[in-house]
Amino acid sequence: QVQLVESGGGLVQPGGSLRLSCAASGSIFRLYAVGWYRQAPGKERELVAAITSGSSTNYADSAKGRFTISRDNAKNTVYLQMNSLKPEDTAVYYCNVVETSTGSYYPFGSWGQGTQVTVSS
Repeated sequence: QVQLVESGGGLVQPGGSLRLSCAASGSIFRLYAVGWYRQAPGKERELVAAITSGSSTNYADSAKGRFTISRDNAKNTVYLQMNSLKPEDTAVYYCNVVETSTGSYYPFGSWGQGTQVTVSS
């Protein structure tokens, strides 16, 4: 399985911005689709955004228009630019490689520790 490390989280006020990074190991990272997920306490982990190997993107309704997922294959990194943050965005954010050939996005890598995003005044 590919190994991914999340970073970039922190504490921001409502309306603020953060840029999360997902750094990957492996020589064929460019061939993987990658998703950003989040999990708030007591909630199920949910897909926020995903990007394919061809850089097609998909966003949850809650993220559309505010978040942007991108990738830099030369750096083996996927980013999540988060703007206009709201308190309901507070969660631990994870990235994972995802299967896209059949049905919905399916995470098949190992879950890391994630990075905490807290939006509060």
